[in-house]
Amino acid sequence: MEQVQPAPPKSPGLDSAEVARRLARYGPNEPAPPPRHTALRQLVQLLSNPLTLTLLVASGVAAALGEPEDAGLIVGIVALSTLVNLAQHHRSQRAVEQLRAGTALTATVFRDGRWQEVPRSQLVPGDVVRLVAGDLVPADCRLLEASHLFVQQASLTGESMPVEKAADRLAPPSQDPDASHMVFLGSSVVSGSGLAEVVATGPRSVFGGLARRLAASPPETEFERGLREFSYLITRTVVFLVLFVLSVSTAFGRPPLDSLLFALALAVGLTPEFLPMVTTVALAQGAVRMARRKALVRNLARIEDLGSVDVLCTDKTGTLTEGRMRLERSVDLDGRPHRRAQALAWLNSRYHEGPPNPLDAALLEQPAPDWPTAVKVGEVPFDFDRRRVSVAVQVGGEVLLVTKGAPESVLPCCTGFETAGGTAVLDVGAQHRAAHTVAALSGEGLRTLAVAWRPLSAEEADGLDVASERGLVLAGFVAFADPPVVEAADLMQHLEAQGLQVKLVTGDHELVAVHVWRALGREPRRVVVGAELARLDASALEQVAEEADIFARVSPVQKHQLVLALKRRGHVVGFLGDGINDAPSLHAADVGISVVGAADVAREAADVVLLDRRLTTVYDAIVEGRLAFGNVLKFLLMETSSNFGNVFSMAGAALFLPFLPMLPHQILLNNFLYDLAQISIPADPVDPDLAARPRRWDVRFIRSFMLWVGPVSSVFDFLTFFVLLRVLRAPEAMFHTGWFVESLATQCLVVFVIRTAKAPWRHRPSRALVANVLACVGIGLLLPYSPLAGPLGFAPLPASYLAFILAATVGYLLATEVAKRVAFRRGGLLAH
Repeated sequence: MEQVQPAPPKSPGLDSAEVARRLARYGPNEPAPPPRHTALRQLVQLLSNPLTLTLLVASGVAAALGEPEDAGLIVGIVALSTLVNLAQHHRSQRAVEQLRAGTALTATVFRDGRWQEVPRSQLVPGDVVRLVAGDLVPADCRLLEASHLFVQQASLTGESMPVEKAADRLAPPSQDPDASHMVFLGSSVVSGSGLAEVVATGPRSVFGGLARRLAASPPETEFERGLREFSYLITRTVVFLVLFVLSVSTAFGRPPLDSLLFALALAVGLTPEFLPMVTTVALAQGAVRMARRKALVRNLARIEDLGSVDVLCTDKTGTLTEGRMRLERSVDLDGRPHRRAQALAWLNSRYHEGPPNPLDAALLEQPAPDWPTAVKVGEVPFDFDRRRVSVAVQVGGEVLLVTKGAPESVLPCCTGFETAGGTAVLDVGAQHRAAHTVAALSGEGLRTLAVAWRPLSAEEADGLDVASERGLVLAGFVAFADPPVVEAADLMQHLEAQGLQVKLVTGDHELVAVHVWRALGREPRRVVVGAELARLDASALEQVAEEADIFARVSPVQKHQLVLALKRRGHVVGFLGDGINDAPSLHAADVGISVVGAADVAREAADVVLLDRRLTTVYDAIVEGRLAFGNVLKFLLMETSSNFGNVFSMAGAALFLPFLPMLPHQILLNNFLYDLAQISIPADPVDPDLAARPRRWDVRFIRSFMLWVGPVSSVFDFLTFFVLLRVLRAPEAMFHTGWFVESLATQCLVVFVIRTAKAPWRHRPSRALVANVLACVGIGLLLPYSPLAGPLGFAPLPASYLAFILAATVGYLLATEVAKRVAFRRGGLLAH
């Protein structure tokens, strides 16, 4: 049997036709218009890249000075690169937006004569909405009904304490957050319930006005911080090389425009302009794969952070246990069977209006008590300070207050307890016996609630509040079983082997937590309860957070403090929570993880929303994060090492060659074909060794890899220069062609070496990557013999040089394999 459905409001609500008219008039209920990822906007962003703009301007100057062919080639190659980037990015963005639609928040609204769930964005002024604990207020509303309604509106006022709200149907709408009859978009319901009429939506709401004026960027993620640091590295290198090449070319008396175009082309060659596209595609494909595994991503950048998580804080219900509560026992103070405790608990679950939970569901699955029909009179809603809920019901001619909650919160409200013959005083001895019963039940892994009651007078029933919860009679305890998930034990061991610590953070009794932990075949290193945490200073808390693996009977504030303490210790923290009280911890964690049935405030605070709460789903999401991180890292290592070597070679060749080592448009074409060969990297399988541990952004490793592997490329480039100049006596056009082909072949084929920590033949690439790379190398080999050779400045190559390219490429790949292993070992990505 389900909880009682709310009665229809006194206001009739709106019908669908009127909603459609008002939606057209007022627009969607969005505080600020969502960013539109149009193809035109993305195209403008790509073309506004400083290097691209400078190249286009320089091309225009070249055309004006009588070099239209060179200018046209440069513009054409830039256009091709931009269009490929745009197409890939736009397709990925569409996939991500479709996934985000699955995590849209909803509101409970009265329309067409019935209560229904609708997307929050579809609310209009005049709608009547229902509010319960855990809900985000969906719009600015005037309260029509309120029952002990407390709202957190710190986002509007900065005040951290919840404020009480009261209904006033006749009061005019107000934009003052202190107005007691108003609740506002951006606030959340902490406790109580209410009905409210929407008076302002979207930009017209108080929060919408703030959002327009204070449109601040969200906090920088670790992934975004890593990209920023990498950009600084590339920028410094590019500036140095451009200034160096310009200085050398000027000293040698070369034409200034040719020197500028050559320097800019080098800068483009070193700049990984496809990085944003590859990153977006890798993250988008990771998000799609996560969705197939029942995990929806709300923030793409967090996928990378998910792969870096090394500590996961989680409750036990639904992750370590099955999450399907069943009522196991109903006992009295001394642990003897006592059906009345179950009957009173059933009444409480049936008539309270708080958010549904598994314990209430387990109680309501039981037969209704054989009592006269009950009528609800009032309620004192649940909150996380009291940790109990009370309902007043009229049963026959008597009004009873029935209270249910955590034993440690209910027992202090009791002065008596039920016995076989009536009631007795709850003295110190009886309190000890009750505590012994709770400990015994908890030691068996049973989650226990206390149930108490007292009769109410008519006056007390009319003025029901927290103060009414006094002088209660303890009926007994109801205990629930939630068995551990069968595969959780093996999965926990697997997670630990892959560098991920799991910490159990729960409000339950420590004996229940320890029972579950041991049922998973694990012995707790240290168990800490909330009372102990409260006595620790910040330094001691960090140490305890590191050492303990079970935290029991902790408050919401303590959960938040634990997350922050672990982050200060240098961990990347994932936090899994679904309750109202979990929102601060979800915000504080590097990656907040919630579930689709969670309270609104928890889902809104989360970065990842699970459709299935099992630990296997969390693990699958973390693995996908590691895979996405691995592919982005693979692309970065490719770009910085191979490109750096080639660009360094070009800069060095400018010192002794009487002509430019390669024409500007040839550099750009080489770079374009190379980048085109890499666009399949986001879908390439990641080496299991690179995904076996959490990985974090380390620009020092990328720089070290570039300095170890890049020079290998330069060595073979200079060998190529020697063969072209001294052996083949190649003229300028043949030199350009020979180096273009050798450079392209080595740059593209080296991906098969760098993509894995193992020997290349032990971890096979995807067919798409193989096809892309071979196609681009083939195009490079065929261009000197094609009709495009003349316009591009290429000349046919002799067979002897092609044989040299084959030998040089093989030698280069072998040398790079050795350098890669050294760099990986120094960076900790390869076992010694």
